[in-house]
Amino acid sequence: MATFPAGCTLLFGGSGGIGQGVARTFAEQGSDIAVVYRSKRSVADAVADHARAQGRKASVHAADVTDAAQVQAVVDAAIAEHGRVHSMVWAAGPLVNQRYLADTPMEEWRHAFDVEVHGFFAATQALIPHMRQQGGGSFVTLGSAGHDWWPARDGLSVAVKAANEQLVKGIAKEEGKANIRANSVLVGVIDAGQLHELTRQGQLDEAWVTETHKLLCLKRWGSDAEIGHACVYFASNEGGYTTGQSISVSGGFGV
Repeated sequence: MATFPAGCTLLFGGSGGIGQGVARTFAEQGSDIAVVYRSKRSVADAVADHARAQGRKASVHAADVTDAAQVQAVVDAAIAEHGRVHSMVWAAGPLVNQRYLADTPMEEWRHAFDVEVHGFFAATQALIPHMRQQGGGSFVTLGSAGHDWWPARDGLSVAVKAANEQLVKGIAKEEGKANIRANSVLVGVIDAGQLHELTRQGQLDEAWVTETHKLLCLKRWGSDAEIGHACVYFASNEGGYTTGQSISVSGGFGV
């Protein structure tokens, strides 16, 4: 079990393919949780029920993260419900269609930034004053293992998440004096969510699997719980002297 400050972990995208596994891991490791969803209420409820079964307090909140007012409302609701948000995990993001940069529609590009970057920025602005008042806090964002080795046709994930990598460093630098930390988990190919949907759509095929395995030291896909455990370290008291850092949970992708 990890140890955490009083309050909850607020998980944006906590009903997503990877996010729900991350949320379950936080509950299993001892943190109360507040799960934010956009459309998957039943999944968010199931995640909350799982947390309660672990003896944790859990709440569920709806928001479109492209609307800063809705993000602020969710933050306020989580604080009202739990008394404090000690950590925020950013796992929200749209489906990443596999396209070459030259073939990426501008509206898809803008939408990815609106959700992942502007949404994350709005959430940090909503939470930083609260964390300052509470004596500290932790931000964890899910980045891409492609930051270490560019995977063709994955620009809607890699380029977009790279902006949040820099926001993480900025928050670490500017807010460390308030005991606010910020770190990122670089996500490899995880056996959940987007992998399943893109395979179903035919965007990923056996040739892609074969070529991707050549880039892995560990010849398997990762699990959402493995992402969750990395997030837990960054958010927990055990990670209390770690900030402005990233860890690649990717099976050694691109080594």
